[in-house]
Amino acid sequence: MTQSVILLQTAPGNSFSLILLAGMVLVFYFFMIRPQQKKAKQAKQFQENMQKGDKIVTIAGIHGTVNKINDDGTIMMETSPGSYLKIEKSAISIEWTQNINKAVVAEKK
Repeated sequence: MTQSVILLQTAPGNSFSLILLAGMVLVFYFFMIRPQQKKAKQAKQFQENMQKGDKIVTIAGIHGTVNKINDDGTIMMETSPGSYLKIEKSAISIEWTQNINKAVVAEKK
């Protein structure tokens, strides 16, 4: 019975620690986990919306054009006329591809 009394006496300090821990978890979620989930969702949508003829850039910096989209999660990329590479869809850099396509649109205006 003396042990339960000791636990009740230290409870106010423990509740502050729990509140602090919960706050840290919320901050971690909103600044780390949620943005990563949003970015992953955008990447998946980007990969699903790719079409033949789109200009792309891989994460290795290789520029090319989508020639064929395969069912196994790969694409055939034409790097120069008659030269093809088979790459994974996940190897396409979304940021670099969007930047190169923005530059092309800006040049057309």
